[in-house]
Amino acid sequence: MSDLVLSQPAPLAIPRCNSKTGLRIVQTVCIFIIALVMISPLFMLLIASLKDDRFRILADMGSFRAFWVSDPTLSNYREIANFSGELAYGRYLFNSLVILVVTVVSGLIINSMAGFVLAWGSLRGKAILLAVVVALYVIPQESIIMPLVVMMSRAGLTDTFAVQILPWVASPLYVFLFYQFFAQLPKELYEAAEMDGASAFRIYRSIYMPLSLPALATVSILMGIESWNQYLWPTLVTQTDYARPISVAIATFFGQDSIYWDRAMAASVLMMIPVLILYLAFQRWFVSSFVGSAVKG
Repeated sequence: MSDLVLSQPAPLAIPRCNSKTGLRIVQTVCIFIIALVMISPLFMLLIASLKDDRFRILADMGSFRAFWVSDPTLSNYREIANFSGELAYGRYLFNSLVILVVTVVSGLIINSMAGFVLAWGSLRGKAILLAVVVALYVIPQESIIMPLVVMMSRAGLTDTFAVQILPWVASPLYVFLFYQFFAQLPKELYEAAEMDGASAFRIYRSIYMPLSLPALATVSILMGIESWNQYLWPTLVTQTDYARPISVAIATFFGQDSIYWDRAMAASVLMMIPVLILYLAFQRWFVSSFVGSAVKG
């Protein structure tokens, strides 16, 4: 009897439905769909910039033909990449790059120094100053823009690069971000350097700045995007092509009589490239900064 029982075939193993695997598949599909929705406008923009017929671009919008081009051409890019003439968009792009680089570099220095002083400086009323900085952040930028235009005009800075850089170099948000980062560093670090005879500026330059790469990356990207996307301010303070950025120049494609979709698409693609390069250059520290803030929060 026991031999008969032992000789019976083993029951077939029925595969169980792994709930974790199913959940991962659903998550992957959802992420893929979200990524597709986010990337599709950029892909459509790139495809439209390779079409040389603005009426065809307009007719293809709203259908799958917007994501396909049978005879791609770079003629739109060649037309707008000029530094002189009617379509001097190369000049506007150069203006935007100058404004972006000077604003970000000078902004990093000024905002980080203000944040360092608020965190470790021996000032009276630091708490009040910090409260004022935070309060300034909630004031809408548009509410002070007209008095600022009058001030810049009386200072003789209208239609210059300086008028597009100086008002936005110092920002309450970035001062607070640097303050928050510096204040989280160990107090013993500052005290040890002070005991070695280092001045406050040397401590800031040689010790705290090298440690603040995540904060520098975050502020660089946020400030760069803000400077690059400025439209209202340069529209109010520039009248000629001398210092006008590309964000304002693109609006000239949308006239009352006609809209040049082909050139506008090519100019928009060129406008995206510097910001993407800035993000890719600081991506690692930018992501680590946000992850660190989320974990600490």
